[in-house]
Amino acid sequence: MPLHARSKFAYISSALVASLVSAVAQNVPVRPDYQAGVAALRAEIEYEMSDKHLGALSIALVDGNSIVWAEGFGYEDSARTRHATAHTIYRVGSVSKLFTDVAVMQMVDRGKLALDAPISQALPKFHPKNPFGDVPITLRELMSHQAGLTREPPIGHYFDSSGPSLQQTVESLNKTALVFPPGTHFKYSNAGVATVGYALQQASGQPFAEYVKHSVLEPLLMNESAFAPEPQLAAHLAEGRMWSYDGLDFVAPTFQLGEGPAGSMYTSVADLSRFMSMVFNSGQVGQTQILSSQSLHEMLTPQFGGDYGLGFSLEKLDGIETFGHGGEIYGFTTQLTALKNEKLGVVVVTNMDDVNAVTEHLADDALRIMLATRNKTAFPPLIKTTLPDRELARRSVGTYRGPERDLTLEEQNGHLIMSRSTGGNLFELRQKGQDFITDSRLSWWSMGVALHGDSLIARSENYRRLPASKPLDAPQWHDYIGEYGWNYDKLFIFEDRGSLHMLVEWFDFEPLEQLAPDTFVLPDRGFYQAERVTFVRNAEGHITGVRIGEVEFPRLPTASDGEVFRLHPLKPISVLRAEAMLSRPPDQRGELRSPDLVDVPTFDPTIKLDIRYATTQNFMGTRFYEQPRALLQRPAAEALKRVAARLRTLGYGLVVYDAYRPWLVTKMMWDATPADKKIFVADPSEGSRHNRGCAVDLSLYDLSTGLPVTMTGGYDEMSERSYPFYPGGTALQRWQRDLLRYSMETEGFNVYLSEWWHFDYKDWRLYPVLNLDFADLKKNDGIAQ
Repeated sequence: MPLHARSKFAYISSALVASLVSAVAQNVPVRPDYQAGVAALRAEIEYEMSDKHLGALSIALVDGNSIVWAEGFGYEDSARTRHATAHTIYRVGSVSKLFTDVAVMQMVDRGKLALDAPISQALPKFHPKNPFGDVPITLRELMSHQAGLTREPPIGHYFDSSGPSLQQTVESLNKTALVFPPGTHFKYSNAGVATVGYALQQASGQPFAEYVKHSVLEPLLMNESAFAPEPQLAAHLAEGRMWSYDGLDFVAPTFQLGEGPAGSMYTSVADLSRFMSMVFNSGQVGQTQILSSQSLHEMLTPQFGGDYGLGFSLEKLDGIETFGHGGEIYGFTTQLTALKNEKLGVVVVTNMDDVNAVTEHLADDALRIMLATRNKTAFPPLIKTTLPDRELARRSVGTYRGPERDLTLEEQNGHLIMSRSTGGNLFELRQKGQDFITDSRLSWWSMGVALHGDSLIARSENYRRLPASKPLDAPQWHDYIGEYGWNYDKLFIFEDRGSLHMLVEWFDFEPLEQLAPDTFVLPDRGFYQAERVTFVRNAEGHITGVRIGEVEFPRLPTASDGEVFRLHPLKPISVLRAEAMLSRPPDQRGELRSPDLVDVPTFDPTIKLDIRYATTQNFMGTRFYEQPRALLQRPAAEALKRVAARLRTLGYGLVVYDAYRPWLVTKMMWDATPADKKIFVADPSEGSRHNRGCAVDLSLYDLSTGLPVTMTGGYDEMSERSYPFYPGGTALQRWQRDLLRYSMETEGFNVYLSEWWHFDYKDWRLYPVLNLDFADLKKNDGIAQ
């Protein structure tokens, strides 16, 4: 090894050791009596982080006034250069509400705000429309989500990246109307807590963030916390990650919310531990009374006969009373839970968006372990689940009719996914022994499921499988279907079971009930409970957006059906070709099969060809092939013949867009494509499956008409619509896309997870990367001349 290489290695090793030493120093060591319990909890955390692909996670356990353990796992950044610790800074979303409400209760203690007086006394200009009569809204109702307000304000809402002031945010609520009469329904409202924060700001005469910092955070010695990204906090802020059902993964946006009191807090698990100790100690920290014990008691008392206090969620764990709150904000998920009378608490935070099932599950098990440690009883066992047998998953696919709703099972790349006709999140079913439980980022053991042939049992309810049928098209909804909102948080409008549905905030499915043309209403539950959904049209009658309440989601541009996706190459085509001709395919080692490329149509004449790269009708607008041929290695072509035969019985044929592709073309495509689109092209340094003659791009056509079917997105469209599990479009489009995928997978092909049309044959690794032009291959034979 050269000297400079050895020195570099030594430097990296020293830096890594220094990083590890620093991380250990920033964690809180385990108190001796918790050693065994923490060991069990560490094993569970490491399993969940690996299983759910989490980047960073921090946890702290609190016993009365003591932090008995706090530690970070993983890395704060995707480059894996900064270890997570107990002092890693996270955004904690709705856990912020607890601090807003404590600060307000301080003002109640001082007589500057009144819980049961009309909020208009504190905010004279606050007057959202009240269609239910002259019933005033109170501070108590706002803090316990009983005011009947919309979830989000028109300005400063969760999606608003423009950075409006708190005053602008709250005053925009005057454009809205109450959804329920005050004091009659629990309706979660970020707008309501933003209003609470503004009332605090007006009563104190200080900016909201400053007052909370000086009156709550500093007395609690929470020096790693703020309602703004102060420089010393930003330096240790974990990198938030976003994801979606269909496979998106990207760095979370970092803009500040106009409704900051409802969700803009930055903090660490070490600091949140101090907050829990204050609650355990009746509002006192050392000799300082942060909040009167009477006010704290009121906050921990159920309001309006529900399971929510003033800010706190009040529930039970194994029959034991708890208090706490969850939190989600772009790229982060938090769970703070404590056993009220036992004075045991836990906070778990991770830098992945909306993985509540993981943080809640870990928090619950941490409390069980703490209680077992105190009582000297057995710890709960570490439960691991496995993916179901793939054939079993495939046999279980279908829709099952139950007493109140339908459940639909789909197999997606080996995962068994369940959806409900009534909406909500998707569930993943995984096996625990012979049983199925829900286990994913969004669900943990919310239901056990038993599958028996054509029957399904969930929560003791029986479901019977309905006969499989091809969905009917629903042309009356085509105008509405599309993507709305912002790329960092899309709203999908799609058709299912003959009616419109919505997927909002990436994970919540809801059916829409039509009230009038362009006007719908959401169910009396979910994120946007009972709110109106109104489609907005321009002067020409085209839909330009959709409003939920008074929050407008602009329509996002998408390609039209049949439109060829175009990309502006990073370099001129002539330069790309010249550079590719001077380059060489990757070196290949090991024993590889001799190529045996054959023309696909000779195996089945019903397989049509539409070789886009032999024309200019492709994403680069240039002709790559001299001949419109589709070549595959013989075993792959034989498997494709079997697929075509099966599809013919259902009235469909196959149309092939591309198969074998010379390496030179792969090189040109890679060098032409911007970094944010490279997921749709193959890295020439590795060679593609196309170069090996083991990949095929294809779709379906209708045998009765000879016309290609419409899928959720077009061929070579470099967008989320191309993902094989994209949730949008129509039921018929998704059914046809799934039919193609199931048919191909049955014969040994695997779909590429960014392109519904791209399938790799199972033996692709056994063949070499080829760079032969079509002119170098014999017709119908494929053997190099």
